[in-house]
Order: sequence, then C-alpha cells, then structure tokens
Amino acid sequence: MKHIAQIPKKAAVLLVAALLLFVPHSCRRELLDPVPINTLADATAFATPDRFLSNLNGIYAQLKSGQFYGGRFLIYNDVRGEEFLNETGNGVTALQTWNHTVFESSNEVNNLWNAAYQTINSCNIYLDRADKNRSVVGNDALVDQYLAEARFIRALCYHSLARMYCPPYADVVANPNRNQYGLPLRLRPEIGPENNDLPRSPVTEVYKQILDDLNAAEPKLAATNGSALLNVTRAHRNTAIALKARVYMGMQRYSDALTELNKIVPTAPPFKAPSGVAHELQANVKNVFTSPFTTTESIFSMPFTSNNLPGTQNGLGSYYNPGPRGIGDFSLNPNGIIGNTTAFPSNDDRRVNFVLIHTNNKPYLNKFPLGPEHLDYAPVLRYAEMLLHVAEAEARVNNSVTQRALEALNAVRTRSKAPAYAASDFATVNDFINAVLTERRIEFLGEGHRAFDIQRLLQPFPAKGPVGAVPPTVSEYIWPIPSGERATNKAIIPNP
Repeated sequence: MKHIAQIPKKAAVLLVAALLLFVPHSCRRELLDPVPINTLADATAFATPDRFLSNLNGIYAQLKSGQFYGGRFLIYNDVRGEEFLNETGNGVTALQTWNHTVFESSNEVNNLWNAAYQTINSCNIYLDRADKNRSVVGNDALVDQYLAEARFIRALCYHSLARMYCPPYADVVANPNRNQYGLPLRLRPEIGPENNDLPRSPVTEVYKQILDDLNAAEPKLAATNGSALLNVTRAHRNTAIALKARVYMGMQRYSDALTELNKIVPTAPPFKAPSGVAHELQANVKNVFTSPFTTTESIFSMPFTSNNLPGTQNGLGSYYNPGPRGIGDFSLNPNGIIGNTTAFPSNDDRRVNFVLIHTNNKPYLNKFPLGPEHLDYAPVLRYAEMLLHVAEAEARVNNSVTQRALEALNAVRTRSKAPAYAASDFATVNDFINAVLTERRIEFLGEGHRAFDIQRLLQPFPAKGPVGAVPPTVSEYIWPIPSGERATNKAIIPNP
C-alpha cells in the first residue's frame, strides 16, 4: 500500500462530502470535484455563505473515512477485546489488531493516525479562515456555530487518538514515573513542512485541550439542527455534552461526568433529554439500527448512501456479516458475552435480533445487516450509552446503588426484554458496577466500546482463542507511534 504518512502535515485537504444528504443541491457540482482548501485564496474558499457550509461538510466527510469513524476505528476497538474471533486470517482486515501484534509500520497504525490528523488539520484551517472571513456570512451566531462544530470534531479526533496511542489517563495520574507521552497537539493550520517537528504533549495536556474544545463548543452549537437527519449527522449542543460525559468517564472523573449527564438525563424515568434534541431510548432497540437510522436515541452517527460508502473492507457489515452480505472476518466468540446466558438471556431482543447463527454453525453479529453495499450508519454516540454512564457514575460517586443508578440500568436492560434488577441483587456496589459493565458489553457489541472500557479501568485485554491476555504493563496495551510520523517528525518520541 502506498505510504501516506506525510499527508496530515503537508496536504490539509477539506474533502467535501458531495453526497451527504444535507448538502444543498446547488453545491453538489462543486463538491463532486473538491479543490484542496489550502490551494485557494481565502476569498475563493469562503466566498459565499454556502461555501462555509460546504467546507464544514467536507470535514464531516473526512471524519467518516473508512479508516476512521466510517468503520475501522470502531472495529479496532472491538476486536482488540474478547468478543470476536478471527475467521479469515487476512492481514488487511484487522488481524494484527485482533491478536495484538501491530507494529509501527502496520497499515492500521499509520492509516488511522493519518485519517485523524488530516481531519484535525482541516478543522484548524477551517477555524482560522472561517473566522477571518465571517463577514461574508453576515451572521456571527451562524459562523460561531460552524466553528463550534469544527471544535467538536477536533475534540473527537484527539480523544480517539489518545485512546489508541497514549497510556490511559488514569494510569498516567496514578503512575507519574511511567510513560506520560500524549500526542503532538497540532492546533494551527499547517500547509507545509515548517511545523513537522512537534513533540508529544503530556497526556494530561491532551485531555485538557479536548475538554477546552468541548466546553467552548457547547454553548455555540445549535440546540437542534432542524431535522432528524441533521440531528444525527451533525453536532449540536447535546452531542458535545454526550462526548464530554464519555471523556470524563474515561478519565475516571465521575463527578464531572455526572455534571454533564445531568444536563441530558433526568433524575428519574421517563428518561428523555429535557432540552435541545429530545434524546430517549427507542422502544425496540432494532429500530436504532434500521433505516433511516435517525431515531432520537442516536446522538451522533456516520451516514452512508449508495454513492457514499465507507470503502472496500472498511464497513462494519463487511467485517461482521458472513457472505454474501459481507466478508465475515470476525465471528462472535462463544466464550465472550454471548456465552453469558444469565445476563444475556435467550429472549433478549439484542440476542434475538443481533446474534445470527450462520450455516457454518458459528455465531455472527447481525447488528449491521445491510450488504454487500454497507449502508448501515456507523454509531458514535447513543442515548443508551448516557444512561449506562449515569448508572455507573452514580454508583461510583455515591458508593451506593442509588435509585437513579438502578433505574438507568434497568431502562436499557428491560427495553430488550431482559429481566429487571433489584437493589437486593447486588451484595456490594462493585457487584452493581460490574453488572453495568456487563450490560455495556451486551448493549454496545460491535459499536467500538470494548477497548475503551478495558483501558479506562486499567484492566487486561482478556485472552481469546489462541491469543493470550495483554496486561496494562506491556507495550502491546497501546499502539505504537506510526513509522510515517516518526519519519517526518524528528521531535516525536516513540512509545516504550
């Protein structure tokens, strides 16, 4: 595969999303043949209000690259865990990620880094040039909203990179003498090699920047984006709040997570966001993963159409569906969460709808069933995640199984016909927290959450099939800094 490691710093292209459904028809010809924004004079790139939106749509298009949130980022974060078994032995489709043998020149290590930093640099260019040309729009509030969306995307990118290439935040705080290296924080437009040599900022500084972006974005984002499609595919105020809650949970700052969650989750059922987009659980979980994929449970997703697909061997359905709908690179591990028939009973809608026994008698994930054209939206943030964050954070902060914690857990659980828990089912608070973590494995199977939970809690990656466990103290626990970055950035220090 052609090496592209130099792209993030040398060719910050706003790849405009010609076929996102929300792009005005008048822009489509221009968007089919996008011109790299760094080659245009500001007067051209931001000559009309429509171009402000077109360029912003281009950043969303980069974010949903198949190498990033269009598929592979979510896949990598699931197959590193214990829920899937590799079926094809194909080195192109996450085999090394699954068996923890990636190295600095591995395709997935380089390609994901490149996709994320390309998106970050496009955000930086947009933040600079849209602000300088805001008079073209004649509506400061609208420009501020666009800038806030760019800051949200930048925060999501940095958080995603930190999860893959940096030691977990909790490990850094608990062990200040160990690896503290975070990421190169690129926060200004880069259209040449002048700033290639940028050292890694500490992990704590990276997380501070993520939170700074989200805190700045939240009040400037729209309360709603005006349609079900736009409320799912573009950031709004509750999107930033939801991501902040996830970030704080990953940092083990549970009180701060609750502060954010309280903005979008009431203290008692029925659980429905009280302001902005009225997020709530769907009565049937299958509806979330059925076209048009725009229910109010979905807080943020990556959209696809027949003319705008994640690319060959990138889509979620390609990896998880057996033929002919997909390649079936990964089956479900019978000894993973599907083997827990107590927490995950046979009549649970999530088992009935999303676990498929193929003709080879192996179980596969059927959550993203469309194929061979993989049109399923890629889920990034869901309201079910927020409810389970509430359950966990409430228990940790109060050191007890509060009524709200129990009701939030049961709201997710019982909507899929699993039996409700009672407080008496848990001898200790830790037993309750473990039940929440188990519920997360069931609810978010195939959605890219498993590695996040393992690493934020400093747990080992469990053994699976022929692959041994990976404890937090070994180098394989996080990804190496890519060889492409090391070739062009002489100031970067590799992971130990």
